Amino acid sequence: MRKILIISILLASLTSYAQDLNYARKTLNTLTSKEFWGRGYTKNGMSKAADFIESQFKSFGLQPMDGKDFKQSFSFSVNTFPGKMELKINGKKLIPGEDFIVGQASVGVKATADLTQKDSVNFLDDRDRILVSLKDKLTWSVSQKVNDYTEISIKKSALNEKPKSIETTIENVFIPEFKATNICAVVKGTTKPDSVILITAHYDHLGGMGKDTYFPGANDNASGVSFLLSLAKYYAANPQKYTIAFICFAGEEAGILGSKHFTENPLIDLQKIRFLINVDMVGTGETGATVVNATQYPKEFTMLNQVNDANKLLVKINPRGKAANSDHYFFTEKGVPAFFLYTQGGISAYHDVFDKPETLPFTVYENLFKLFVGFNKGLMN
Repeated sequence: MRKILIISILLASLTSYAQDLNYARKTLNTLTSKEFWGRGYTKNGMSKAADFIESQFKSFGLQPMDGKDFKQSFSFSVNTFPGKMELKINGKKLIPGEDFIVGQASVGVKATADLTQKDSVNFLDDRDRILVSLKDKLTWSVSQKVNDYTEISIKKSALNEKPKSIETTIENVFIPEFKATNICAVVKGTTKPDSVILITAHYDHLGGMGKDTYFPGANDNASGVSFLLSLAKYYAANPQKYTIAFICFAGEEAGILGSKHFTENPLIDLQKIRFLINVDMVGTGETGATVVNATQYPKEFTMLNQVNDANKLLVKINPRGKAANSDHYFFTEKGVPAFFLYTQGGISAYHDVFDKPETLPFTVYENLFKLFVGFNKGLMN
């Protein structure tokens, strides 16, 4: 009964908290701009995004997590495509990203050849070791290795006939030690600074494929970073009794590498983290949200739903079990209680060139902000 009363008191004041939606939109547009080139591995995109996030933390008045530097450096191998990305099938020129994508582990190639049909969707140029596949949807990713062949996926609707001939020039550059950074900041707690609530999101995306095509990554995960920065701005102006910490991770798309590095080289004592909430793809929400690890931490999930239901914020919060699908995972493995929240409904763009800021509805962004503020208050009480 006492717990319900505390929750009710906390909820009564939630209406006074409002997210700066204009700031969130502006931030989203910046992160998805051509200047940042998909926050990836070519044209210095990821580094530019890191500098921007650091500048925002500084402007709000946050402090570096280790007291010295906002950036935590690490490195990993990655296959990149900074140069030529040209393809003709049956003499028809195809557009990178829209009509075709190159397999992320592909080696570069220059070839003119006939194709041999292997089955209804796969075609081969044996001499040049090229596999051409027809797909309903084009989805790209990041690879830490290079294969000894080239894979090209073509959208079925881009061709009127089956592939018979190919003319292509693709350039890849393998980087054994790509340098990346996590950006880590804190708002010190007023009375219990050694108790920490940690909010995380990955800022990297897929980058670019060739000289002219990049993947904006609006929902994945400029939406999460914009949301995190909005919370950082709020908590910097409204310090809490607990320390509120923030990490924007690199390397998530390459295999949740930034969060793995942080948990192996923590800048704060992991045992002092009362709770972690990771946000990834939170730009929709028509049908609600899902919380990974809900079944692992039923008390906290119940409290999250109490905050939600009392304020009618999201239509539904679905519980999900443990999953190694985002940056919360390695923290959970180290004993840190954590949720990973993502919204659902709206646009279907994912890991393609169509995940753009202008199509992102921000359906529950402001209500999600209130949900986080209310939940964090509950954690501190």
